[in-house]
Amino acid sequence: MPDADDDHTPGELRRLTGNALDAAWVDLGYTAPNTDVYPWLWLWDSCFHSIVWAELGSPVRALAEIESVLALQDQSGFVPHMGYRLDPGRAVEIWGRSGSSSITQPPMYGHTLAELTRRGLDVSDRLVDRAVLGLRFLLEDRRRTTDGLITVVHPWETGCDDSPRWDDLCPGDGFDPGRWRSHKMDLLRTIERGPSGEPIHNPALGVAPIGFNALVAWNALELVELGCDELAVAGAELVDVIDSRWDCGRLTWVDGGVGEAGSGRARTAESLLALLVSRDPQHRIEAARSLVDRSAHGSRYGPLGVHRGEPTFSPDTYWRGPVWPHLAYLFWVALSRTGSDDESRIADEVAGSMVKGAAVSGLAEYWNGDSGRALGAVPQSWSGLAVVMASS
Repeated sequence: MPDADDDHTPGELRRLTGNALDAAWVDLGYTAPNTDVYPWLWLWDSCFHSIVWAELGSPVRALAEIESVLALQDQSGFVPHMGYRLDPGRAVEIWGRSGSSSITQPPMYGHTLAELTRRGLDVSDRLVDRAVLGLRFLLEDRRRTTDGLITVVHPWETGCDDSPRWDDLCPGDGFDPGRWRSHKMDLLRTIERGPSGEPIHNPALGVAPIGFNALVAWNALELVELGCDELAVAGAELVDVIDSRWDCGRLTWVDGGVGEAGSGRARTAESLLALLVSRDPQHRIEAARSLVDRSAHGSRYGPLGVHRGEPTFSPDTYWRGPVWPHLAYLFWVALSRTGSDDESRIADEVAGSMVKGAAVSGLAEYWNGDSGRALGAVPQSWSGLAVVMASS
């Protein structure tokens, strides 16, 4: 029997989400993830917000949000991961440029534009062209010749910057949040850039995270569905490379580069984002089952960020074990589209547990999967993805 705290109606969740997003709306054209903790624009946050606004019946804000993301793009196709419209000068101290950051984030704009189109919104050709250019930048300028994977220039580009998958790169003996934080700042200074300042390579990093690669491939293929055929070959090639990196013993996909033989094999949720593109039915169902297995990633309130069997698992610690709502949304999308009865059933289970977690935590940034205890910023607007999942 569910606890009374689990008994939230879809209407209540919708009102909670609508009020939270409305309170966080910035008249410059985006939703602050949290007005106190995260007042700026973030790339993948805003892409998720756009989908939530569309679900809430606000096409104007849905389109404005994705427009604000792609308006930051430079001529190379690079899309910064943060925008500082409230105070452009604030960006200079850390990023060395005014108005935006100088690294990127998962290119969720491909899925966002495809999803808005599916919902009947009038997505302009100009926005689609910008999204194509952004994916081409990653597929062409960030591609490793050794294995065909896409590299990142900084852990922040993945959005999963304290994941156990980075542990081999932490200076000193084992992972330490303070040492890792300092190292992340150091890594900003070793990025190599192109003529427009676009981040191309970081010789001090050398990592091609499988989760980031899966999001690049999937967002490219989402744009192919909109008729952007020029991305089809590169997207399909990247999927083939991803599928070749399955670890049968650990039931996960493996990162490329530094950490490939070590922490790049940690069983983390973001590594299972390969479910968005993998074509191997056996690998897919094994990964999918782990999302709801209570001895693996499964929990009462959504898929855990780290497998319970990992020595690094910590259910309340940032990127070390809690449930992340946007990852749960992506798993739900990945599993609900295949036509497989088994995957569809797991998709429903992921959706049900995540929706409960979002409601119980008060739309927290992330939460303890077993208790639903809110962690991080509260509310965090990307938890509004729960209304999208609850309405389907």
